[in-house]
Amino acid sequence: MLSAGSFGERYFQARERLGSVMAGIASLATEIGAELPEPLPLDKTRSGIAAPFLFVVCGEVNAGKSSLINGLFGQRLCRTNILPETDKVYFYKYGETEEDEALTKLLTECRRPIGFLKDFQLVDTPGTNSVIEGHQNVTTRFLSEADLIFFVFPVTNPWGAATWNYLSSLDPGLLDRVVFIVQQADQRDPTDIEVIQGHLRDLAMKRIGRIPPLFAVSAKCAVAAKQSAPPDAGALAASGYTALENFISQNVCESPRRREMLGHWRDSASKALRSVEDQMENQTRSIHHQQLFLDGIEREIAAIRDFFVQRLPFHVDGVTGSFEDMATESARILRRKLGVFPTFARLIHGDQTSNALETDFLRQLTAAVERLAGKDAEEMTRSCQEHWEDLRNRVDEAMAQPLPPESSPGICLSQARAKFIERLGEAARVSMTTVKFRQLLESDLRKRNRALKSFTVASLSLLSAGAACGAMRLPWLPLILCVLSGVFAIGWLITAFVTRRGIVRALSDRLLLSTSAFIEALQQRYRSALHEFFAVYLSVLSPLRSGLVSEKLAIEPRLKRWQELFLTLKEVEQDIRRD
Repeated sequence: MLSAGSFGERYFQARERLGSVMAGIASLATEIGAELPEPLPLDKTRSGIAAPFLFVVCGEVNAGKSSLINGLFGQRLCRTNILPETDKVYFYKYGETEEDEALTKLLTECRRPIGFLKDFQLVDTPGTNSVIEGHQNVTTRFLSEADLIFFVFPVTNPWGAATWNYLSSLDPGLLDRVVFIVQQADQRDPTDIEVIQGHLRDLAMKRIGRIPPLFAVSAKCAVAAKQSAPPDAGALAASGYTALENFISQNVCESPRRREMLGHWRDSASKALRSVEDQMENQTRSIHHQQLFLDGIEREIAAIRDFFVQRLPFHVDGVTGSFEDMATESARILRRKLGVFPTFARLIHGDQTSNALETDFLRQLTAAVERLAGKDAEEMTRSCQEHWEDLRNRVDEAMAQPLPPESSPGICLSQARAKFIERLGEAARVSMTTVKFRQLLESDLRKRNRALKSFTVASLSLLSAGAACGAMRLPWLPLILCVLSGVFAIGWLITAFVTRRGIVRALSDRLLLSTSAFIEALQQRYRSALHEFFAVYLSVLSPLRSGLVSEKLAIEPRLKRWQELFLTLKEVEQDIRRD
């Protein structure tokens, strides 16, 4: 059975690939916003290179025209009989369901669910000698669009005047598409067939001035060969259909009109593909330039940040002075708290000196650091806002997508400022852990309190014993015990004064000596807070960076699609040239 694949296989493959390439180019051009030098009207493509081939079968009544078509298909597509069966012009085309529709009284459109008809449409005519008026006019309408025009001659009478007169009346431009078919060749000897073919060539030369391709076939034998299981290739070749089908296939590949259309659309596709390439190159260059622009902006922001980082060692001198002043003040407060009467009261009620002193020290230190952080945060915010005013205009000029109005850094900088101050206050408290203020002071105070408690207990015990002995009127013993109690009281005073001086001096020295360690720890956290502040400002560019990353990710598959389209188009071009 005939299939589209057996006729012009290379042509149909090239046509299908070209159509797919053109659709792919149009889709890619739309996706990247490329303006093509010429539009790729796919509807015209489908009606041009993708339009089915049209074969028109002409000849006298009962010449075997319908049988010729049935032989091509290997099945009964057209009605055949000894009496004329084709009383109308039948136009066979593809349809999902089998249906016949009378377009006019003389023309019927026959839709059949046969794959071959997607690429090849057939017109079966009543006959050149039909007595019904208008048949030839309907047939002539199809001839101008026909790719091949088959003139069928019965082997019994190939000299019919009606057919030759109709041939002579054709436009000379149509004669290049004419093919002669001698039907029912199985009814004559091969020698007779050769003689008939010779006469037809001579007559053609006289009547139309050229000799069309000529084939002698037997439709009946072709149908039998194709319907046998498996199909009989030898019998099919003997029927003449193998040579005819090879000619049709070759003609499909070499049809000047179709090849011209194929070349035209291939050229259009090539121009469109170059335009898409240029657009993609422009986009790639634009992405690269935008990447460089954003990198430059990040360097600018890093330079502003580094300015504040580099001045940090000198900028924290105020904190150093505050720390030393607070250390001196803490020593003064501690000296007062370690006086005779406050010390005696704490021995009775408990000692919270270290906690209170450390809390007060941290409060003052945190306030000092936060004041410094507030000044710095204000200055950094102002620097970023000034930079932003200039940056926004440059972004609008350099980037494909401008920053949205809501991307202003005002809110995020305000939040970053508050967080910066809060973080530096926390940094001051954390950095004080390196000083071990409370732990060391508590240890010294605990030793002092133990010693003073011992003197207090001894003095009070001796005084109580002396009072008891006095009550009992014992001679000399009460005096002795009271004198000993006084000695321990004096020892208490001496110990209190000596230890107070040592503890105050130790605290002052310890705080002053730890100043550098505290400042170093604070600087590290200060530097980290500065980086975090400017990271927040840098995040304003995140939408641009994300958009740029998305474009870069999108360009890779587009380049791959372009390369695939380019290679496929080259294959089509090679197929066209080879054909």
